[in-house]
Amino acid sequence: MDGFMPLGRTSRRTLKTAIPCVGVGLHGGRRVTLTLRPAAGGTGIVFRRTDLGIDIPARFDRVVDTRLCTALVAEDAPQARIGTVEHVMAALAGTGVTDAIVELDGPEVPILDGSAAPFVFLIDCAGTVALSTPAPTLDVLRRVRVEDGAAFAELHPAREPGFEASLSIEFPAEAIGHQQISLRVTPAAFRGQLADARTFTLAEEIARLRAAGLAQGGSLANAVVVDGPLVLNPGGLRRPDEFVRHKLLDAVGDLALAGAAISARFVGHRSGHALNNKLLRALFADRGAWRLVEGDLPADGVTTRLPAAAAPVMA
Repeated sequence: MDGFMPLGRTSRRTLKTAIPCVGVGLHGGRRVTLTLRPAAGGTGIVFRRTDLGIDIPARFDRVVDTRLCTALVAEDAPQARIGTVEHVMAALAGTGVTDAIVELDGPEVPILDGSAAPFVFLIDCAGTVALSTPAPTLDVLRRVRVEDGAAFAELHPAREPGFEASLSIEFPAEAIGHQQISLRVTPAAFRGQLADARTFTLAEEIARLRAAGLAQGGSLANAVVVDGPLVLNPGGLRRPDEFVRHKLLDAVGDLALAGAAISARFVGHRSGHALNNKLLRALFADRGAWRLVEGDLPADGVTTRLPAAAAPVMA
């Protein structure tokens, strides 16, 4: 993979051809058509609301909501929102796609099976091609840490070029409990150990989520549901530690909103979308904590927008 983890790659990469899919949004429950399209080198990842005619760059400073997903909003059009971007972002990063247009005719990326694997399948079917423009990498130069109570997320300088991660989670449900994963997130590791890990929830929370207007499209077909010691899905888990693997998949997708591959060591405990985004904001707010190498970010990227990038846009 020539994408999120900078393992010797020198050029940007896009899709060979466009490829569509249809699904429902996890939280809105609305039927959505998504099409992945090729893009010119330097475009980055751009979400396009075809129903509104508005583009939204996939950047951390466009994140407007982190309740149970990562949602982006257009800078000057608050009605243009894209929710649940993390799984498709992880798939694009994990397959090396640095430049693509993600078209949607609605406000949320379809959940499909709740993992990144269907998006990886679509990308593989479309194929990818190297571009002539160099791909950027963000080297982390010193530790950056954010906290929320006992939860925390950190980026450390890489021990060697690439992306390492160590993440732990704790849930009261017996079926989840304490889980931990440490992984050098290589292309093969993303495909083989993270991509198929599904999103999950507790049975006792479903009614509350739906009363709040969330999880309207959720089902056992697109989420793991846990009730105490029980996994309610007929097929059970894909892996005994599927829960922490999915949380790391989310982190890969959230951190891909940096707009460049990150060469660093990520350490987190009970980190979710909010802390992942807060971590990127803290990184870019500290100009001495990172350097950009191997090319340039897109023309409207964060290197030309550091004051805006450091300013909160959370709703």
